[in-house]
Amino acid sequence: MGGSHRRGVRILLLGDQGVGKTSLILSLVSEEFPEQVPPRAEEITIPPDVTPEKVPTHIVDYSEREQSVDQLRAEVNRSDVICVVYSVEDEDTLDRVTGHWLPLIRSTLGQHHHTPIILVGNKVDLVDYSTMEIVLQTMMEYPEIETCVECSARTLKNISEMFYYAQKAVLHPTAPLYVLEERDLTEKCKKALIRIFKICDLDNDGLLNDQELNAFQRRCFNAPLNPQALEELKTVVRRNVSDGVHEDCLTLRGFLFLHRLFIQRGRHETTWTVLRKFGYNDNLQLSKDYLFPSLRVPPGCSTELNHAGYSFLMSLFEKYDRDKDNALSPQELIDLFSTCPVMPWGPDVLNSVHTNEKGWITLQGFLAQWTLWTLLDIQRTLEYFAYLGYCGSGDDSQLSAITVTREKRIDLQKKQTMRNVYQCHVIGPQDAGKTTFCQGLLGRPLEEAQDIPNDRLSRHTISTLQVYGQEKYLVLHDIDVHNITDALMPSEVQCDVACLVYDVSNPKSFEYVARIYLKYFSETSIPVLFVANKGDMSAVRQDYILQPTSFCHKHKIPPPHPFSSVSQPKRDIYTKLATMAAYPRFQAAWMLFYRSSTLRRLVHVLLLRPDPSYVARHLKQLGVVVGEHSTWLKVGLGVAAIAAFAVLLARALRSVDR
Repeated sequence: MGGSHRRGVRILLLGDQGVGKTSLILSLVSEEFPEQVPPRAEEITIPPDVTPEKVPTHIVDYSEREQSVDQLRAEVNRSDVICVVYSVEDEDTLDRVTGHWLPLIRSTLGQHHHTPIILVGNKVDLVDYSTMEIVLQTMMEYPEIETCVECSARTLKNISEMFYYAQKAVLHPTAPLYVLEERDLTEKCKKALIRIFKICDLDNDGLLNDQELNAFQRRCFNAPLNPQALEELKTVVRRNVSDGVHEDCLTLRGFLFLHRLFIQRGRHETTWTVLRKFGYNDNLQLSKDYLFPSLRVPPGCSTELNHAGYSFLMSLFEKYDRDKDNALSPQELIDLFSTCPVMPWGPDVLNSVHTNEKGWITLQGFLAQWTLWTLLDIQRTLEYFAYLGYCGSGDDSQLSAITVTREKRIDLQKKQTMRNVYQCHVIGPQDAGKTTFCQGLLGRPLEEAQDIPNDRLSRHTISTLQVYGQEKYLVLHDIDVHNITDALMPSEVQCDVACLVYDVSNPKSFEYVARIYLKYFSETSIPVLFVANKGDMSAVRQDYILQPTSFCHKHKIPPPHPFSSVSQPKRDIYTKLATMAAYPRFQAAWMLFYRSSTLRRLVHVLLLRPDPSYVARHLKQLGVVVGEHSTWLKVGLGVAAIAAFAVLLARALRSVDR
C-alpha cells in the first residue's frame, strides 16, 4: 500500500522505566518539557495536515507499572513502527535494548519480522558524548532497526525528527529496498526498477534520453527536470559509474546507481515515490488495486477498448517492432512481455488473429487479440495493461482505456447497437466444417486450416470488417454439438448473432442445427443465420421434415447462406453476420442489404451520403439515371426520384420488420 493510501501510522514507544518515553511524547505535543510527568501518556493522534507525510499518526506509550506483558505484546502486534528508548546517561538501559527489548519484539512478531524499529537515545542534554558507535554495531546485528537518533525531551532537541523518522520508517522503509551489509539494492528492488526502466524507455534502445527522463519525472513527480538539473544528475552518474551514461543518455546501470545513491543519502522517499507510481506496495509486489481497479459491468453490457487503449497498444507495438516489418517476431513478442511475470500468449493466439506469411502476429492481429481479451476477460486486460505500464492522462488507471457498452436491451429497443465488437457463436455438429469456417474469417482456406494441430487451435477467431463504412470487430466462437440431445449452456447461447452451420453433403447434418434453432433461438431476439457449408461438394436432401430453405422461410429468417472454404473464403458472409449483429431487430436491413451488392451500396449511400451527384452515380448502376451530363431539370427529377425511392424503401423496411 502506498503512503498516500494509508489510514494512519501507529507508533509504539518501549523502554525501561525512567528513560523518558512519556516525556518525549508530551514534549512533542506541548513543545515544552513537562515538569509533572504521569506514569503513562494517553494515546495521542496527530492529524494528517500537521505531519510531513500527510497521514494521521497515532502515538502509543507503554508503562511497565500499569500494563501486563500480554497487553504489551498486543500493542507490539498492532504497531506499524516501534521506538525503543534508552537513556544515553544510563548504560544499563542501553544494554537492555539488546538483552530484553529487541528479543521480546522478535519473540512476539517472529524472528524475521518486518516491523521497523527506531533506537532512540534520550537525555542527550545530560552528557557530552554519543552512543552512536555502540548503536551502529547493534544495527548490524538487527536488520529490522531502521535508524537511530539521539534526542532530548528537556531541550526538545531532535524530538520532531525522531517521530518523523518513525513515520518515514513505515511509509518509506529501507529493508525492502536496500541490504545494509552489501551496500546494494535488494534483488526485488532491482527487478522492480528494471521493469520501470523498460517501460520508460519509449524507443526501446536500452537508454533513457532527456525526453524520456523528463516524461519519467512528470509521471512520478508531476514536474520535469530543468536542463541544468538534468546535466548535474548525469555528471554525478559519470563520476561514479563508468558505463552509467552512454551517448548523453542514462543507462540501466546508471538508473540503478541513482536509486542506490538516494537510499544511501537517506532519500528513501524518492525511490518509494517512483515505485508506488508504478504500482508497487510495501513488499515490492504490484498491488491488487493497481492490477485490478474496480470496474462494474452491468448484466447485458460488454467491455471494449477505446481510443486511449488502442493508442497505447499501437505505441507498444511500434516500440517493440524493431525491424519495422509490421509484425512481431517470437523474440520481439517475448521482449514486449518482459515486464510481465509470465508470457500470456501461447501458440493458439497465432491461429486466432491475422499473421504474416511467417506466422508472426501483425499489428492488425495484435490489436484484435487485445480486443478479444477485453471482451472475454476484462480483468486480464486490466492486469496486463498494468504490467506493461499503461498510463492515462494524470493518474488515470487502466479504466481510462476501457468503455463499458450500453445494455443489450437498449440496443434491441433501438434496433441497432453502438458496440464495436460483436460476438458470433458458430454452432453445429462435429465435421460440419465450423473450424474451417472460423479460420476463413482470417482468410485461411481449407488446406491451410487443416494443417493446424488441434493443440494449437483456438475456439475464437477475430477480425475487422466494414459495416456501412465503419470498422467493427467480429468474434467467432466455435461451439461443438456432440449429440442431438446435448444441452447448450446459457453462455453458449447468449451472443450478438448466431451462426448455425450444417454440412450440405451430410443428410443428417441439418437436423442438428434445426433443433438447436427451435430449442434456443426461435423465441429470442438473437439474429440467426444458417450456413450451408461445404458448398463445393454435392448437396443431398436433408433427413428432416422441412428442407433448409423451407425451414428458414417458415420461421421468417434469411435463407441458408452457401459457403465453401476450398479456395480463398469470401468475406461477404462474415460482413453479413456483423451487419445482423449491428442491427439485431432490423431484419429488413439484412434481407435488402444482401439481396445484391449494388443494392447494398445504394442503401448505404441513401443512409449516409444523400448528396445528389454522389447518389446519381450509384443510381446509374441500377439504371435509374442514364448519361454522364444532366440538365438542371434532370437533376431536379433525379433528386425527387431519390427522395421518393428513399420513402418507398423506408416503407418496405417497416413492412418487412412487422
